[in-house]
Amino acid sequence: MTPQQTAELVRDGMFARDRAAQSLAMRITHIAPGEATIEMPVRDDMLNGFDTCHGGYITALGDTAFAYACNTRNEMTVASGLSVDFVAPGRPGDVLVAQARELSQAGRTGVYDVTIRNHQGQLIALFRGKSYSMKGKPTVPAQAA
Repeated sequence: MTPQQTAELVRDGMFARDRAAQSLAMRITHIAPGEATIEMPVRDDMLNGFDTCHGGYITALGDTAFAYACNTRNEMTVASGLSVDFVAPGRPGDVLVAQARELSQAGRTGVYDVTIRNHQGQLIALFRGKSYSMKGKPTVPAQAA
């Protein structure tokens, strides 16, 4: 199986069980080894008291793109930390797009950057995730692979 085929298999297996991403109407638009792009529409029930997208939803989108990017090799990988900087508000009707890419992966740890933009390309947030891999434990069970 090629690295791209493995990434696609993991994407499909993870998303089938990812109730959080499904409930937020997230859609995976790109997957490749160490990379993921995920879209999420800003719905009215995601708005805070300022009529902008609550930062928790923006963080959830970044965390989801990060999770898919760091699991593309079918080795169960979890977050060990994250930081997020909000630079502009998400607005009602926006479609937010999170692009995650691997910066470093060595041993059991990795570092990933995620940019979150609206559908017009305006930068909304910058997210950095640190990962920890569970050596020898697949993300997708062997029977799914």
